[in-house]
Amino acid sequence: MSKVRNKNTSIELVVRKALFVRGFRYKINDRTLPATPDIVLPKYKAVIFVHGCFWHGHNCPHGKLPKSNQEFWSNKIKLNKSRDRKNIDRLINQGWRVATVWECSLRGKTPKEVTLVIKTLKTWLTSDSQYIKIP
Repeated sequence: MSKVRNKNTSIELVVRKALFVRGFRYKINDRTLPATPDIVLPKYKAVIFVHGCFWHGHNCPHGKLPKSNQEFWSNKIKLNKSRDRKNIDRLINQGWRVATVWECSLRGKTPKEVTLVIKTLKTWLTSDSQYIKIP
């Protein structure tokens, strides 16, 4: 598991590049905040997590547990999900707005589908909404 990337993943890079092209400026992996969000947009008091479906227990085909060693994986993913919830709550309590973009919303999608996800993020960033999950 130590070889699994936890930053600068291909999906994260897609989101960052798309935001940058649209004029959004951000910090990456800000360790001063709870949970070290993938993308921090201080101007909008917003953070974006780009979650891998497997590692964060998304309810989609990519989030399916392996058949071997199910007890280990089940416990690990439960702990990850619990930590994610606590970190989101901590950020919101500190006045941050939080977005979670799931891997399955971008991986293997057409450019039009990716653009729709980015437009959704852009709309959220310029709104007053506290939290969004994509998809």
